[in-house]
Amino acid sequence: MSKVIVIGGGAAGMMAALKAAENGHDVTLLEKNEKLGKKLFITGKGRCNVTNASDMETIMSQIVTNPRFLYSAFSDCSNTDVMELIENGGCPLKIERGQRVFPESDKSSDIISCFSRLLKKAGVEIILNKEVTHIITEEGRAAGVSLSDGKKISADAIVLATGGLSYASTGSTGDGHRMARELGHTVTPCFPALVPVNTKEDWCRTLQGLSLKNVTFTVKDGKKKLYEDFGEMLFTHFGISGPLVLSASSKIVKKLDKNPLSAFIDLKPALTDEQLDARLLRDFSQEKNKQFKNALNGLFPARLAEQIVILSGINPDKEVNAITKEERAHLVYLTKNLPLTILSVRSYNEAIITQGGVKVQEVQPKTMESKLVQGLYFAGELLDIDALTGGYNLQLAWSTGSLVGDSIV
Repeated sequence: MSKVIVIGGGAAGMMAALKAAENGHDVTLLEKNEKLGKKLFITGKGRCNVTNASDMETIMSQIVTNPRFLYSAFSDCSNTDVMELIENGGCPLKIERGQRVFPESDKSSDIISCFSRLLKKAGVEIILNKEVTHIITEEGRAAGVSLSDGKKISADAIVLATGGLSYASTGSTGDGHRMARELGHTVTPCFPALVPVNTKEDWCRTLQGLSLKNVTFTVKDGKKKLYEDFGEMLFTHFGISGPLVLSASSKIVKKLDKNPLSAFIDLKPALTDEQLDARLLRDFSQEKNKQFKNALNGLFPARLAEQIVILSGINPDKEVNAITKEERAHLVYLTKNLPLTILSVRSYNEAIITQGGVKVQEVQPKTMESKLVQGLYFAGELLDIDALTGGYNLQLAWSTGSLVGDSIV
């Protein structure tokens, strides 16, 4: 029986520990926090979007960084495998819009309780409030760990599953990256991802709290389109947020290192330019003497209508029957291409995940074992892998953790 130490009690660490124990290993799970799954507890606004019920091809299409590296992990543990494991563990699940999977209770704590029960049943020794400072190696092989209290624990295999840098309050402080570097691994540049963004335009701040639904959001670097999708977004006191913006951030964060980017909101994607112009003509003709500043409330929420009037450059006191064809054309263009300038992303404290991590070219994709240190395995967000929102990032954690637990010899 091999002695396995798993460092980190998040999604990837718990799954790795569970699978390793089920495969007959003597497993100890070390977590520096006072409880397991601290970051898992706050995911999905406390509801825990455990995975996505789409087919695996769709899930693969949502991986932003190094999708090919994950073939073996997904083969070892699919989304249906995760759902089955959790439901058999006594936590019923439900599927919501966008195929997002949540616990029926809407409580992330139920997912953590489920894994705690499964780990206990499998015989995993869980030690909380224990911080690992270094991984001990002997002749190029993982041999144990050093703890912050000076103690050392020997092992035949070590699983590093300490997470990235997002939400440092949950323990994601980059310890795993440091330990990986100490053992000769490369850590690619890291960025906050799935994160709100700062915009140049002050008018965004005046719309703070306003949510837009059924809009198309596009980001460009010059003429090159970096991102485009349809859905929801939100204006904030610093810029913009919401599902569309969070997903966009993962596609653009590396580009923002070099220069600001242009973004555009199509406020009426269901209408062509011609249809929108006809709609404006119809609205204007119904009350010909109405002032322009009062004429857009049927088309937009009141606060947004006020802002569109200002941005259009059309005299707000002008009667709508006096608005020219050119002015109307500009209004149509503005509605279909409301411009923004993205300056930067917000900090790790607001980022759902970290982009960047342990270089996957130095890790065996079929086992998640280090190519540099025998008996050292990696799982979860610590690796240079990430995906868009919708339960996909947790699936990465479950799948890589499962593959590790099934691969330890």
